[in-house]
Amino acid sequence: MPEKKINVGIIGPGNIGTDLMYKILKYSRYMNLKIIVGIYASSDGLKIADKLGVENSSEGIDALLKDKSIKIAFDATTASAHLKNATLLKKAGIRAIDLTPAAVGPYVCPVVDIAAHIDASNINLMTCGAQATVPIVAAIGSVTKVPYAEIVATISSKSAGPGTRQNIDEFTQTTARALEIVGKADKGKAIIILNPAEPPILMRNTIYTAVKEQKKDEIIDAVNKMVKKVKEYVPGYRLRVPPIFDEDKVTTMVEVEGAGEYLPKYAGNLDIETSAALAVGDLVAKRMLEKEARANEIDR
Repeated sequence: MPEKKINVGIIGPGNIGTDLMYKILKYSRYMNLKIIVGIYASSDGLKIADKLGVENSSEGIDALLKDKSIKIAFDATTASAHLKNATLLKKAGIRAIDLTPAAVGPYVCPVVDIAAHIDASNINLMTCGAQATVPIVAAIGSVTKVPYAEIVATISSKSAGPGTRQNIDEFTQTTARALEIVGKADKGKAIIILNPAEPPILMRNTIYTAVKEQKKDEIIDAVNKMVKKVKEYVPGYRLRVPPIFDEDKVTTMVEVEGAGEYLPKYAGNLDIETSAALAVGDLVAKRMLEKEARANEIDR
């Protein structure tokens, strides 16, 4: 465990922000959570932060900006709110890790392209559907060209809070673009289904890809290796249906079970987003600490 950590803050004490708070406090190696902020004093997330001994405020982003020690801010609000927050964070010199589908910064998936964007001032974690499916499309794309990728993300309606529902349009647009930009499919399409079944279902994502070549063994191997990589930071991520081959099409399904830190285990759609945020945040914080160490060595 490093002696020094990077001070970070969370904007948005809803389901995602609160779950992320639990994860940072419990698992982060390189981040120290200084504050979580919202706009409603009655927020359950702020009350929980108070019980956990985490500084909190209902003054919104202004309270976070007052703390000059904060180097990274996680935005767990909405796409429209992040468009405003991104400008304020950049002006303050605070790195933004965006858990909304605002798509201000580069699209990032921890196991696919974080190395290319680790120094970006704003990192966009795309959507939960993208975090679950882009790795599979990228794995298939590492073997053969993918002219088209389509994903259907099915989640429990109980795990879709007000923020998720407000961002449905942005979800489909951002996920589709992520399949193209990060997954490297020529064309991407995304569909989300809110399932009201009782008991609530786990998040399941069906991935359809058109492929240039049917390299079956290589595709199966690439998909299995990618699933293992994602499981390193999302333990509940698993291959539900291995690649099924039909002429020029490959169909795969992955399932995500939440860790149950704060959210129920069926809310894998939220868990994979906060798990990705934790993974990316620690990588960014580690990078910042390494840069500080090198600068100190030069000064000596």
